[in-house]
Amino acid sequence: MAAEDLKIGIPGAAGRMGRILIETIVSAQQVNLIAVTEVSDHKSIGTDAGSLIGLDNLGIEVTTDADRMFELSDVVIDFTLPDVTEKHLELAVKHNTILIVGTTGFEKTTENLFQTASKHIAIVKAPNMSLSVNLLLGLTEQVANILDDDYDIEILEMHHRHKVDSPSGTALALGGAAAKGRKISLKDTKITDRDGLTGPRTRGTIGFSAIRGGDVVGDHTVIFAAEGERIELTHKSSSRQTYARGAVAAAVWASRREPGLYSMKDVLGLD
Repeated sequence: MAAEDLKIGIPGAAGRMGRILIETIVSAQQVNLIAVTEVSDHKSIGTDAGSLIGLDNLGIEVTTDADRMFELSDVVIDFTLPDVTEKHLELAVKHNTILIVGTTGFEKTTENLFQTASKHIAIVKAPNMSLSVNLLLGLTEQVANILDDDYDIEILEMHHRHKVDSPSGTALALGGAAAKGRKISLKDTKITDRDGLTGPRTRGTIGFSAIRGGDVVGDHTVIFAAEGERIELTHKSSSRQTYARGAVAAAVWASRREPGLYSMKDVLGLD
């Protein structure tokens, strides 16, 4: 498939990420916007996609027809909700459509669905599609590998008041990178709630703290704290454009790949 012919569909087109993805695709080379959808009761249904970003008509109507979107698209970029993405997995396999997934908050059962679908289509799934965040993941793994558990690991994240999952997918990915560096299981060492008399911190655990408020796009800090010193690795996002650019780059990359389940580390050649 030639990248310059790449036709992209966007579900949740009127949402924050949907609008930014439309802006990014319209201004990008090698890709074309082909279809967009929204939920049935959204006021944008029946309007032109251009109106969502303050442009003249693009000739693409906002509809509720996800099946048609997948039929028309080479790639669909999904930043929706877990239950919606599950339905999109089925449609992607049905129409042999590449799927780029930035949605977070999946249950384990859904993770199994990704594995099954990836036998038929190329899927790029990442909790964060920013280049800088993926570099942070690599650094976190390296530092955790070098420093022993004299250094407590804590992950602090802050997002806007509308975010529905906690800890964020990126925070969990950072915890996974730290656990991989330590050669331990995140599932067995993760601490996400502290309230009341919790007692001393358990050595070797990986703690998470989540803050919600305002319009913060996404801040993440990994703290390695020992007696007398600490190291802090921090990334702060001030625009969702970084996620959109990464998602479009992933779409172009995936268009040249065989079926499989890939990450942004694959896209960026960091593995």
